[in-house]
Amino acid sequence: MKKLNVRKSLLLLFLTLLIGVLAACGGNTEKSTSTDEKEGEATSGGTLNIGLSANAKTFDPIKYTGVYESQVMRQMGDTLVVYNKDLSDIIPSLATEWNVSEDMLVYTFKLREGVKFQKGQYQDGREMTAEDVKYSLERSAKESAMNRLSGVTEVKVLSDYEVEIHLATPNAALLAMLTDAGNIIIPKEEVEGWGDNFSEHFVGTGPFQLTEWKKDQEVKLVRHDNYWGDKPNVDNLTMKFISDQNMMTNALRSGDIDIAMDVKGQNREIINQDSNLELLTNPGLSIVYLDLNNKVGPTADKRVREAIYMATNVEEIISGVNQWGGGDVSYLPLPPGSWGYDQSLVDMVPKYNPEEAKKLLSEAGYADGFKTEIFVSEARVPYATIFQSQLKKNLNIDVEIKVLEWGTYSDTVAKGNAPMNIGGWTWYPDPYFFLYQLFHTNQIGALGNGKGYSNPEVDKLLERAVSETVVQEERAKLYQEALKLILADVPRIELEATQTVAGVNKKVQGFEVSADNSVQIVHPNGTNVSITK
Repeated sequence: MKKLNVRKSLLLLFLTLLIGVLAACGGNTEKSTSTDEKEGEATSGGTLNIGLSANAKTFDPIKYTGVYESQVMRQMGDTLVVYNKDLSDIIPSLATEWNVSEDMLVYTFKLREGVKFQKGQYQDGREMTAEDVKYSLERSAKESAMNRLSGVTEVKVLSDYEVEIHLATPNAALLAMLTDAGNIIIPKEEVEGWGDNFSEHFVGTGPFQLTEWKKDQEVKLVRHDNYWGDKPNVDNLTMKFISDQNMMTNALRSGDIDIAMDVKGQNREIINQDSNLELLTNPGLSIVYLDLNNKVGPTADKRVREAIYMATNVEEIISGVNQWGGGDVSYLPLPPGSWGYDQSLVDMVPKYNPEEAKKLLSEAGYADGFKTEIFVSEARVPYATIFQSQLKKNLNIDVEIKVLEWGTYSDTVAKGNAPMNIGGWTWYPDPYFFLYQLFHTNQIGALGNGKGYSNPEVDKLLERAVSETVVQEERAKLYQEALKLILADVPRIELEATQTVAGVNKKVQGFEVSADNSVQIVHPNGTNVSITK
């Protein structure tokens, strides 16, 4: 009880210094969706301002690497199919129906008619056809920086409104892959006309169109009047990049933004105690992990990796970073919300044991420790700081923290140039998007497997899980066998299962926090956010 009182005192001091105004009493309970019981009626029009927690590097579907970029891209473009609200099923978007051949090698899609692209420099808002689907998806299959459509060999045009997607080998995760923002449908004229500058002049079929992109600051979007779906309730959408959590919360409380994504730390409580705001939460499909380079340096030795894991008090890191809530120890390379998660495998995770860790490190030839570096984005510094202290204390390993902006970070990690790095991964419930992308040998050189992990037996299991069956229970067993091998290899340290969180002004209506951390303003699942005047 005494500890709780101290915490409250610190919070009040923090509020006074940071904002200058004491937050209102009678805090709100946390919710997963914005309340319908608001003052005033939902109205059409106005500008909705959203704060994103990191800067975007590109909006080109084949080049993007971060969720922050996809949060913007999804407002401007559409995929063939999308997930429903709770991510339990895949529903139509640009495609209205589909079927799969018995051998799982051909997926046939019927396309929605009358879909119009936004007007651009090289086309005047023409209708989207099967040729655009072929161009966009084959471009992704061949050039995606994150291999977001691996295994697709060809997209055949059957008619203006029907296509076939052909696979080299069966892939039960193809529909889920097609929901990714990397597979948004775009017009060939605009891509080729703008060349390397297409990202700055993005054109898609989405509910909002890009009007201005101030690098490192904000993106301004306007309603696409020829959008094929429900007419957006808001006229304008501005997405601001605010990496500093305190600045993000200040902006929300002052009214500069209406929605603040990725709220963390003390700011959760600040928002909870503001009568004008709500804190929306979802268990999420996000994990945070600490990669150890499996190919070069001391950590190429499994004994060193295991010693580092045993010298890392993960509970201390997660409780230290999330003292105000928002995350739990993850244990496995899958979020608990994935249908491949197996609680029984938690016992395989190395237990915190500094004395045994010292012995193991000595056996590997590093009794006196060593010097190394850990690469992080700004948001991961708190994790790295506690980890740095633990390794120095327990193993005499000196860890220098290197803080990089997102583009440089992702490039450094993907090329295998980070001795250690702390990353986050958010995707869909299908384990394919976590285990294949993060542990398959084919992904070495991409951001997910920059650590260079490779195990032929794991590769085989991950391939079988998408090629032998579409039955979820059978696929889950294969993924769990792969997990056992991965955990035994100790390729990285599992840190956190992260909640998806947003702070929202109560005048915003209809906004929900999605488990995959996507920002849904107008969506085929029925979402259409409004803002009261």
